[in-house]
Amino acid sequence: MISRSFPHTLSSRIHSAIKENPDLQPLFDDITAYINNCCSNPYAGQQEPTSKKRKFEVPTQDSTQDNDVFDSITDISFSIPQRKKLRLELSRSTTTGSIRGTNHATNEPEFSIRYTAIDYCICLPVPEKAQPQYSFCVFPAQDAGDEKKQLLFTVPGTKVKPDTVESEVPALADETYKDVTIRMLNKRLRRKVIEPDPKDFTSSVSQAHRKGEKALHIKAFRGSKDGFLFLLPHGLIFAFKKPLLLLPFQSILSISYTSILQRTFNLVVNTQPPSSSSTPSNPPDASTEIEFSMLDQADFANIDAYVKRHGLHDASMAEQRRARKLNINGVKKGEDGEEWDGELEKAAREMDEEDEEEDDENFDPGSEGESEGSGERRGEEEEREGGGGVEEEEDDDDDDDDE
Repeated sequence: MISRSFPHTLSSRIHSAIKENPDLQPLFDDITAYINNCCSNPYAGQQEPTSKKRKFEVPTQDSTQDNDVFDSITDISFSIPQRKKLRLELSRSTTTGSIRGTNHATNEPEFSIRYTAIDYCICLPVPEKAQPQYSFCVFPAQDAGDEKKQLLFTVPGTKVKPDTVESEVPALADETYKDVTIRMLNKRLRRKVIEPDPKDFTSSVSQAHRKGEKALHIKAFRGSKDGFLFLLPHGLIFAFKKPLLLLPFQSILSISYTSILQRTFNLVVNTQPPSSSSTPSNPPDASTEIEFSMLDQADFANIDAYVKRHGLHDASMAEQRRARKLNINGVKKGEDGEEWDGELEKAAREMDEEDEEEDDENFDPGSEGESEGSGERRGEEEEREGGGGVEEEEDDDDDDDDE
């Protein structure tokens, strides 16, 4: 805010003074706010004419927030609700303040969402990028009213450049844009920013763009929409197409595996409305199945370990899903104690049967028939020879008896 309110030379002197004496920060903030207020309202501190007083009697919410901007980062790429480079601004107050994207040219906010209307803020590494980038997904609360809109903006993973970040606490020499953004948000949001935990889940599929680095995402489709599935400490998120999909653990009834192929499988998440009071042992009547398709088989073991680690109810053993159950570890036993094959074994057996059918279609029945016929003739001759031998032995026995 100081950099935008004063000439560069003067703002540099102010920042130097604050750096030497941090106690001066509140004073300069108040001075800056007063100057901005005087510029927008020339009658501040004076007896204002009645006609002009009516004009500023009820200031708009945005004008109040403009004077309350405390932290900001320039040239941030927003994707939701619109694709545009804006200035990310964070208000000071944790009760009335907001996150907003402000136009650099007009200095007017394009959109905003109050801190109190935010339910989750999640920081995700952007997949398939040669240089690290991080996207912040902001989800509104169910009772956010008119502010029920998501935000998605991306920051580079590089160190902070000079004159791009304005914050109460200046960025440290080794801090990145991601570090600074998380620090700013954690000061204001009721829930801390959530990040994927490599100890919780990592993909077994190698990354072509950054070899040697473990991926934290899973490539998947939801219908015809491709995206990336992240398994978080508090739920699942499918990004980065609009709208973003967040499935907290409390909304998940069950997880199952279906549509098994040689290289891929599908993940089905049975969900319930967040307002429902049902439990996994007593699911609601109106549940919704969300299917993520074309997941790589290499990730199954890690996904299954994640599901079991968090105690998610696994309904794959249910009768209606048993025929499609994914079984990586071999033969399983049913409820009656009898062994039954897993889906991969069934798929392999079906492939073998298909190969046998192809062989049956390709063989020459004429040649096979000749061989079978010659075999039958040889069998008949052997039977006749064998039969004669038996009769001769019986005749010998009869001669012995006569003697």
